[in-house]
Amino acid sequence: MPKVLRIINRLNLGGPTYNAAYLSKYLGKDYETLLVAGEKDESEASSLHIVNSLNLSPIIIPEMRRALNPYYDAIALIKLIQIILKYKPDIVHTHAAKAGTLGRLAAWICRVPKIYHTFHGHVFHSYFSKTKTVFYIWIERFLARISTKIIAISKLQMKELIEDFKIFPKNKGVIVPLGFDLNRFTEDIENKRADFREKYHIGKDEIAIGIVGRLVPIKNHAFFIDLVDALIEENNLFKFFIIGDGECLEEIQHYATKKNIPYSYKTASKNPLCFTSWISKMDWAYAGLDIICLTSDNEGTPVSLIEAQAAGKSIVSTDVGGVRDINFSPLNFKIHPKGNIVEFQKSIIDLANYLNSVNKKQNTDVQDVVKLFSYQRLCSDIRDLYAS
Repeated sequence: MPKVLRIINRLNLGGPTYNAAYLSKYLGKDYETLLVAGEKDESEASSLHIVNSLNLSPIIIPEMRRALNPYYDAIALIKLIQIILKYKPDIVHTHAAKAGTLGRLAAWICRVPKIYHTFHGHVFHSYFSKTKTVFYIWIERFLARISTKIIAISKLQMKELIEDFKIFPKNKGVIVPLGFDLNRFTEDIENKRADFREKYHIGKDEIAIGIVGRLVPIKNHAFFIDLVDALIEENNLFKFFIIGDGECLEEIQHYATKKNIPYSYKTASKNPLCFTSWISKMDWAYAGLDIICLTSDNEGTPVSLIEAQAAGKSIVSTDVGGVRDINFSPLNFKIHPKGNIVEFQKSIIDLANYLNSVNKKQNTDVQDVVKLFSYQRLCSDIRDLYAS
């Protein structure tokens, strides 16, 4: 039976954790899998509940952290080598940048027969200075040479990796979309919606607009605050939610104060803006919201927009990463260039008017989303990849 060592950056909430967890649990009886993960940042929500719910027992390497640190990175590399020598995997499959660097180096040093890597996003623009970006590109080009196959999670991401940044040749890449258990977003929606809206004092005629994700610079929450500021002047029946937490929390709250936008934090109120922090039951949150925004400067395939569509929500997003690849309903899914606040504002108002006109019944192709992004499809694709 082939052994798979699956290595992920860290167990924080997001697509990579779900991807690695479902593959570790459901890859199939023909494979034995060991999951290894790094340490999440203090500002991030833990996703241990995801792996625990699947009865997985990952090995945690505290030194494998998000930030670049030669001392900790060296220790993490040594620990990965020790795990590989003891476990003797036939396949090492890494997920995201830090795990991809250290995990593939360790596998190469230990002469593991097959080495795979999944790009869940990339840092080749909008993250670092030009010098540092070039450095990371050269590292990824070397790592691609020692990899059996490189996996992108969307068509656009694959194009960027091959054509724009020339990380690897076309014959080394394969597209495998993310996979989740999305059924919970389609179930008991009316009761969840009523409960969420009661908790957060959302009126019957109010339109609830949310943004979901880590509060980090790349997500550009300042643009969302600008939207809140513009839309409040248009309509007092909008209510806004920032769901998530992170290093930029105080900065974003300060910006809201500067804009004279009253807000609450972790509590329900009549204020137009609420910072909820992390919410573990996102099916409950999406049921209560009406429109989901994404304002990021860079993305892979945004999990929040996949979940939002599975819940039948309307979406307004920046045109980044694999966003266009997951648009299942152009009527309710509006995509605009980064920074175009006029078009964002217009789309939100148009969607709000549409939702009011149809009594908030939405028209997203939910079943297509649930089917394409199922963990069963994900596991099947990866099994086929390993077998080939």
